[in-house]
Amino acid sequence: MIYNAKELKLNVQDLQLDYLTFGSGTKPLVMIQGLNTRGIKGAAPSLAYMYRIFAKDYKVYLFDRRPVVQEGITVRDMASDIAAAMDLLGITNADVFGVSQGGMIAQYLAIDRPDLVKKLVLAVTLSRNNDTVKQVVSSWTQMAEQGAMKELVADMAEKMYSDAYVKRYRPFMPLLTMLQKPKDVERFVILAKACLTCNAYDVLDHIKCPVLVLGGRQDKVVTGAASEEIAAKLGCNIHMYDRFGHAAYEEAKDFNRIVYDFLIG
Repeated sequence: MIYNAKELKLNVQDLQLDYLTFGSGTKPLVMIQGLNTRGIKGAAPSLAYMYRIFAKDYKVYLFDRRPVVQEGITVRDMASDIAAAMDLLGITNADVFGVSQGGMIAQYLAIDRPDLVKKLVLAVTLSRNNDTVKQVVSSWTQMAEQGAMKELVADMAEKMYSDAYVKRYRPFMPLLTMLQKPKDVERFVILAKACLTCNAYDVLDHIKCPVLVLGGRQDKVVTGAASEEIAAKLGCNIHMYDRFGHAAYEEAKDFNRIVYDFLIG
Protein backbone atom coordinates (compact mmCIF):
# COMPACT_ATOMS: atom_id res chain seq x y z
CA MET A 1 0.00 0.00 0.00
CA ILE A 2 1.27 3.47 -0.89
CA TYR A 3 3.21 5.09 1.98
CA ASN A 4 2.14 2.24 4.24
CA ALA A 5 -1.45 3.53 4.15
CA LYS A 6 -3.99 1.45 6.07
CA GLU A 7 -7.70 1.74 6.83
CA LEU A 8 -8.67 0.53 10.29
CA LYS A 9 -11.46 0.53 12.86
CA LEU A 10 -11.30 1.43 16.53
CA ASN A 11 -13.85 0.75 19.26
CA VAL A 12 -14.17 3.96 21.26
CA GLN A 13 -16.59 3.55 24.16
CA ASP A 14 -19.80 2.57 22.34
CA LEU A 15 -18.57 3.80 18.95
CA GLN A 16 -16.61 2.11 16.18
CA LEU A 17 -14.63 4.84 14.45
CA ASP A 18 -13.10 4.43 11.03
CA TYR A 19 -9.59 5.79 10.79
CA LEU A 20 -6.58 5.57 8.57
CA THR A 21 -2.86 5.74 9.06
CA PHE A 22 0.13 6.23 6.80
CA GLY A 23 3.80 7.06 7.05
CA SER A 24 6.86 5.33 8.46
CA GLY A 25 8.04 7.94 10.97
CA THR A 26 7.93 7.83 14.74
CA LYS A 27 6.35 11.20 15.45
CA PRO A 28 2.54 11.25 15.70
CA LEU A 29 0.59 13.63 13.46
CA VAL A 30 -3.18 13.81 13.80
CA MET A 31 -4.92 15.29 10.77
CA ILE A 32 -8.54 16.36 11.10
CA GLN A 33 -10.39 16.78 7.82
CA GLY A 34 -13.14 19.23 7.06
CA LEU A 35 -16.78 18.60 6.29
CA ASN A 36 -17.15 16.27 3.32
CA THR A 37 -19.84 14.24 1.64
CA ARG A 38 -18.27 10.77 1.62
CA GLY A 39 -16.15 10.02 4.70
CA ILE A 40 -12.68 8.45 4.58
CA LYS A 41 -13.45 4.89 3.45
CA GLY A 42 -11.36 4.11 0.39
CA ALA A 43 -9.43 7.37 0.70
CA ALA A 44 -6.23 6.09 2.34
CA PRO A 45 -4.09 5.89 -0.84
CA SER A 46 -5.15 9.28 -2.18
CA LEU A 47 -4.74 11.05 1.16
CA ALA A 48 -1.37 9.41 1.78
CA TYR A 49 -0.19 10.62 -1.62
CA MET A 50 -1.62 14.12 -1.14
CA TYR A 51 0.17 14.47 2.21
CA ARG A 52 3.22 12.38 1.35
CA ILE A 53 5.59 15.10 2.57
CA PHE A 54 4.78 13.98 6.13
CA ALA A 55 5.22 10.24 5.51
CA LYS A 56 8.94 9.99 6.28
CA ASP A 57 8.94 11.79 9.63
CA TYR A 58 5.48 10.97 10.93
CA LYS A 59 2.99 8.25 11.52
CA VAL A 60 -0.14 10.09 10.43
CA TYR A 61 -3.58 9.38 11.88
CA LEU A 62 -6.87 10.59 10.42
CA PHE A 63 -10.09 9.77 12.27
CA ASP A 64 -13.50 9.88 10.62
CA ARG A 65 -16.53 11.37 12.37
CA ARG A 66 -18.57 8.95 14.48
CA PRO A 67 -20.66 6.59 12.32
CA VAL A 68 -24.03 7.63 13.78
CA VAL A 69 -24.50 11.32 14.47
CA GLN A 70 -27.40 12.80 16.37
CA GLU A 71 -29.02 16.17 15.74
CA GLY A 72 -27.26 18.75 17.88
CA ILE A 73 -23.78 17.21 17.83
CA THR A 74 -21.10 19.86 18.22
CA VAL A 75 -17.53 20.24 17.02
CA ARG A 76 -16.53 20.03 20.68
CA ASP A 77 -18.19 16.60 20.85
CA MET A 78 -16.15 15.57 17.81
CA ALA A 79 -12.98 16.75 19.57
CA SER A 80 -13.90 14.51 22.51
CA ASP A 81 -14.22 11.54 20.13
CA ILE A 82 -10.74 12.18 18.75
CA ALA A 83 -9.30 12.59 22.24
CA ALA A 84 -10.82 9.25 23.26
CA ALA A 85 -9.38 7.59 20.17
CA MET A 86 -5.94 9.05 20.86
CA ASP A 87 -6.10 7.84 24.45
CA LEU A 88 -6.93 4.30 23.32
CA LEU A 89 -4.05 4.30 20.84
CA GLY A 90 -1.64 5.83 23.35
CA ILE A 91 -1.06 8.95 21.29
CA THR A 92 0.13 11.95 23.30
CA ASN A 93 2.04 15.13 22.51
CA ALA A 94 1.08 14.90 18.85
CA ASP A 95 1.24 17.53 16.17
CA VAL A 96 -2.32 18.33 15.07
CA PHE A 97 -3.37 19.72 11.68
CA GLY A 98 -7.01 20.69 11.24
CA VAL A 99 -8.65 21.97 8.06
CA SER A 100 -11.98 23.87 7.94
CA GLN A 101 -14.38 22.04 10.29
CA GLY A 102 -11.34 20.01 11.29
CA GLY A 103 -9.72 23.24 12.43
CA MET A 104 -12.72 23.96 14.63
CA ILE A 105 -12.38 20.50 16.16
CA ALA A 106 -8.62 20.95 16.58
CA GLN A 107 -9.11 24.15 18.55
CA TYR A 108 -11.25 22.36 21.12
CA LEU A 109 -8.85 19.43 21.25
CA ALA A 110 -6.02 21.81 22.15
CA ILE A 111 -8.22 23.69 24.64
CA ASP A 112 -9.68 20.66 26.42
CA ARG A 113 -6.74 18.24 26.16
CA PRO A 114 -3.49 20.21 25.97
CA ASP A 115 -1.57 17.03 26.85
CA LEU A 116 -2.45 15.64 23.44
CA VAL A 117 -1.24 18.56 21.32
CA LYS A 118 2.40 19.58 20.80
CA LYS A 119 1.96 21.93 17.84
CA LEU A 120 -1.22 23.05 16.14
CA VAL A 121 -2.04 24.07 12.56
CA LEU A 122 -5.40 25.72 11.90
CA ALA A 123 -6.21 26.01 8.20
CA VAL A 124 -9.08 27.89 6.53
CA THR A 125 -11.19 27.78 9.66
CA LEU A 126 -12.93 30.00 12.19
CA SER A 127 -13.29 30.32 15.95
CA ARG A 128 -16.79 31.85 15.96
CA ASN A 129 -19.67 32.27 13.55
CA ASN A 130 -19.98 34.99 10.97
CA ASP A 131 -22.69 35.86 8.46
CA THR A 132 -20.86 34.16 5.59
CA VAL A 133 -20.62 30.71 7.16
CA LYS A 134 -24.22 30.92 8.40
CA GLN A 135 -25.45 31.60 4.87
CA VAL A 136 -23.28 28.90 3.32
CA VAL A 137 -24.28 26.19 5.80
CA SER A 138 -27.95 27.12 5.47
CA SER A 139 -27.76 26.93 1.69
CA TRP A 140 -25.92 23.59 1.64
CA THR A 141 -28.27 21.95 4.12
CA GLN A 142 -31.34 23.15 2.22
CA MET A 143 -29.98 21.79 -1.06
CA ALA A 144 -29.19 18.44 0.55
CA GLU A 145 -32.60 18.16 2.18
CA GLN A 146 -34.29 18.99 -1.12
CA GLY A 147 -32.28 16.36 -2.99
CA ALA A 148 -30.61 18.97 -5.19
CA MET A 149 -27.31 17.09 -5.30
CA LYS A 150 -26.05 18.51 -8.59
CA GLU A 151 -26.60 22.03 -7.29
CA LEU A 152 -25.05 21.15 -3.91
CA VAL A 153 -21.83 19.75 -5.37
CA ALA A 154 -21.56 22.63 -7.85
CA ASP A 155 -22.09 25.23 -5.12
CA MET A 156 -19.54 23.57 -2.83
CA ALA A 157 -16.98 23.67 -5.62
CA GLU A 158 -17.71 27.30 -6.47
CA LYS A 159 -17.56 28.35 -2.81
CA MET A 160 -14.36 26.46 -2.06
CA TYR A 161 -12.16 26.81 -5.12
CA SER A 162 -10.75 29.79 -6.99
CA ASP A 163 -12.61 31.03 -10.06
CA ALA A 164 -9.75 29.84 -12.28
CA TYR A 165 -9.91 26.33 -10.81
CA VAL A 166 -13.68 26.09 -11.20
CA LYS A 167 -13.48 27.27 -14.82
CA ARG A 168 -10.76 24.75 -15.62
CA TYR A 169 -12.63 21.78 -14.17
CA ARG A 170 -16.23 22.74 -15.01
CA PRO A 171 -16.44 20.07 -17.78
CA PHE A 172 -15.87 17.43 -15.11
CA MET A 173 -18.72 18.65 -12.88
CA PRO A 174 -21.12 15.79 -13.84
CA LEU A 175 -18.49 13.26 -12.79
CA LEU A 176 -17.79 15.19 -9.61
CA THR A 177 -21.49 15.15 -8.80
CA MET A 178 -21.53 11.35 -8.99
CA LEU A 179 -18.36 10.99 -6.92
CA GLN A 180 -19.25 13.54 -4.25
CA LYS A 181 -22.97 12.92 -3.82
CA PRO A 182 -23.54 12.37 -0.07
CA LYS A 183 -23.91 8.72 0.84
CA ASP A 184 -26.10 9.69 3.80
CA VAL A 185 -27.92 12.98 3.36
CA GLU A 186 -29.17 13.19 6.95
CA ARG A 187 -25.65 12.64 8.27
CA PHE A 188 -24.23 15.32 5.96
CA VAL A 189 -26.87 17.84 7.09
CA ILE A 190 -26.23 17.20 10.79
CA LEU A 191 -22.46 17.48 10.35
CA ALA A 192 -22.85 20.65 8.28
CA LYS A 193 -24.97 22.25 10.99
CA ALA A 194 -22.27 21.35 13.52
CA CYS A 195 -20.01 23.91 11.84
CA LEU A 196 -22.21 26.56 13.46
CA THR A 197 -21.45 25.27 16.98
CA CYS A 198 -17.87 26.53 17.07
CA ASN A 199 -17.60 29.23 19.73
CA ALA A 200 -13.98 28.98 20.80
CA TYR A 201 -12.90 32.59 20.30
CA ASP A 202 -13.25 33.67 23.93
CA VAL A 203 -11.19 30.72 25.19
CA LEU A 204 -8.52 30.64 22.47
CA ASP A 205 -6.02 31.93 25.03
CA HIS A 206 -6.28 28.51 26.70
CA ILE A 207 -4.21 27.18 23.81
CA LYS A 208 -0.59 27.28 24.98
CA CYS A 209 1.18 25.29 22.27
CA PRO A 210 2.76 26.87 19.17
CA VAL A 211 0.15 27.59 16.49
CA LEU A 212 0.28 28.32 12.77
CA VAL A 213 -2.78 29.70 10.96
CA LEU A 214 -3.26 29.47 7.20
CA GLY A 215 -6.08 31.15 5.31
CA GLY A 216 -7.28 32.31 1.92
CA ARG A 217 -8.29 35.91 1.36
CA GLN A 218 -10.85 34.75 -1.22
CA ASP A 219 -12.49 32.30 1.22
CA LYS A 220 -16.24 32.21 0.49
CA VAL A 221 -17.03 29.66 3.21
CA VAL A 222 -15.58 30.99 6.49
CA THR A 223 -13.87 34.19 5.15
CA GLY A 224 -10.20 35.05 5.25
CA ALA A 225 -10.93 37.48 8.07
CA ALA A 226 -11.81 34.52 10.31
CA SER A 227 -8.26 33.16 9.94
CA GLU A 228 -6.79 36.59 10.64
CA GLU A 229 -8.99 36.91 13.72
CA ILE A 230 -7.67 33.66 15.19
CA ALA A 231 -4.05 34.64 14.59
CA ALA A 232 -4.58 38.08 16.10
CA LYS A 233 -6.16 36.60 19.24
CA LEU A 234 -3.38 34.02 19.65
CA GLY A 235 -0.53 36.29 18.54
CA CYS A 236 0.75 33.46 16.37
CA ASN A 237 2.22 33.18 12.88
CA ILE A 238 -0.15 33.34 9.94
CA HIS A 239 0.18 32.72 6.22
CA MET A 240 -2.54 34.15 3.98
CA TYR A 241 -3.00 33.29 0.31
CA ASP A 242 -4.15 36.25 -1.74
CA ARG A 243 -5.32 34.27 -4.80
CA PHE A 244 -6.97 31.29 -3.10
CA GLY A 245 -10.04 30.64 -1.02
CA HIS A 246 -11.28 27.83 1.18
CA ALA A 247 -9.52 25.09 -0.82
CA ALA A 248 -6.10 26.71 -0.51
CA TYR A 249 -4.95 23.42 1.04
CA GLU A 250 -5.50 21.78 -2.36
CA GLU A 251 -4.69 24.62 -4.74
CA ALA A 252 -1.58 26.16 -3.19
CA LYS A 253 1.46 24.13 -4.21
CA ASP A 254 3.46 25.21 -1.16
CA PHE A 255 0.70 24.60 1.39
CA ASN A 256 1.93 21.27 2.75
CA ARG A 257 5.54 22.46 2.73
CA ILE A 258 4.64 25.46 4.91
CA VAL A 259 2.82 23.18 7.36
CA TYR A 260 5.69 20.68 7.35
CA ASP A 261 8.35 23.32 7.97
CA PHE A 262 6.38 24.72 10.91
CA LEU A 263 5.84 21.32 12.50
CA ILE A 264 9.38 20.05 12.01
CA GLY A 265 11.12 23.34 12.83
